[in-house]
Amino acid sequence: MSADLSARAYLIASVCFILALRGLSHPESSRSGNIFGMVGMVIAIATTLLLPGVVSYGLIAAGILIGGAIGTFIALRINMTALPQLVAAFHSLVGLAAVFVAAAAFYKPEAYGIGVSGEIPVASLIEMSIGAAIGAITFTGSVIAFAKLQGIMSGAPITFPGQHPLNAILGVVTILLVAWFCIDQLGISFWLIVALTLLLGVLIIIPIGGADMPVVISMLNSYSGWAACGIGFTLENNLLIIAGSLVGSSGAILSYIMCKGMNRSFFNVILGGFGAEGGVAAGQDLGDKTVKPGSADDAAFIMKNAGSVMIIPGYGMAVAQAQHALREMADLLKKEGVEVRYAIHPVAGRMPGHMNVLLAEANVPYDEVFEMDEINRDFASTDVAFVIGANDITNPAAKNDPASPIYGMPILEVDKSKTVLFVKRSLSPGYAGIDNGLFYADNTMMLFDDAKKMCEHIVKALEA
Repeated sequence: MSADLSARAYLIASVCFILALRGLSHPESSRSGNIFGMVGMVIAIATTLLLPGVVSYGLIAAGILIGGAIGTFIALRINMTALPQLVAAFHSLVGLAAVFVAAAAFYKPEAYGIGVSGEIPVASLIEMSIGAAIGAITFTGSVIAFAKLQGIMSGAPITFPGQHPLNAILGVVTILLVAWFCIDQLGISFWLIVALTLLLGVLIIIPIGGADMPVVISMLNSYSGWAACGIGFTLENNLLIIAGSLVGSSGAILSYIMCKGMNRSFFNVILGGFGAEGGVAAGQDLGDKTVKPGSADDAAFIMKNAGSVMIIPGYGMAVAQAQHALREMADLLKKEGVEVRYAIHPVAGRMPGHMNVLLAEANVPYDEVFEMDEINRDFASTDVAFVIGANDITNPAAKNDPASPIYGMPILEVDKSKTVLFVKRSLSPGYAGIDNGLFYADNTMMLFDDAKKMCEHIVKALEA
């Protein structure tokens, strides 16, 4: 394939990626966005394989078969609840690939058209080292995020004295190593850059607590994009530059939007811990902590006789895979003339859009799903708020307890509803480790059970 034809094909692929991002911006167009993304990737891969400098097709085919088989196996076996950690794991692979490509370009520069060993242009060395550094941070940071989400390590912030100064020192030393690498072009300087940034990736993520994990996932997505972009400059591949820039910028913008929606400083999220495991946040006054337990029959009676019901899904719904039973419950309520809507907090679940994906899987109509800014004002006129598996995103401490670690974070104001039905296995605190005073409110009825089982019991009660 000629250079002109390949450039045109890469441009078409890039346009497909842009259209994919545009489609993924709304649930109704998300399917077409996915299709555009797949078409763009097929074009990109086919174009790359047809370039004249490509050799060893057998090795490439083996890699595609092995990777495709692993991806297919994971896609068939993965539960929707594990989607956040799966995304984190895949981000780590993107970062590791960036490190490997940078290493290959350094040791075989002639294969990439960037000179010969020992005489690589400085611009290429800078691009190479930056791509490797961001890739290494993405790799270890994503591994730590995966471990926290999977429960392999504690979701609580891990901090120690002098942590931030140490990170700053490592950052400065990395910059000095990049300068040394550009001057002497030694392998030891390259691998020292990789080693330090691998450590930096761990140190950046371990102090971030559970409640900020959705932002971390988005941030790591941005890192993986910039890593690909940096390697694109090294390889002089316009497609990698464009695709990496799209992923990097969109991830950064999403992280900023989420931080703004949580009333959090982006730099505080990146550099500091958040929340604490277990117990009640300092300053919380929860009174005598008396709860009002209820049953599925009670919940069915209350909702059936309500004029409006607002459903607030959270990670507990995802764990129990309750979205289909929940939709069946909502359908029965609508047949009784009850207005049913869904309220989605921007950081509900463990990654951006987690709840939207689950509700879409259950074929919940898009026009019944509302974001927090659209729906919060309606809680005061809502008869019943049905909270299923959510916790931190409904905690009134964010509004009325200045001593709480989540103070200032916008929440779904379910406490303003006439009645709150709270589905939860127990009174244990949420992922941020903070007790929820809403459990003990006078207008709250606690429904202690697995989210899916509770919805199924309510469905039977409504049918009876």
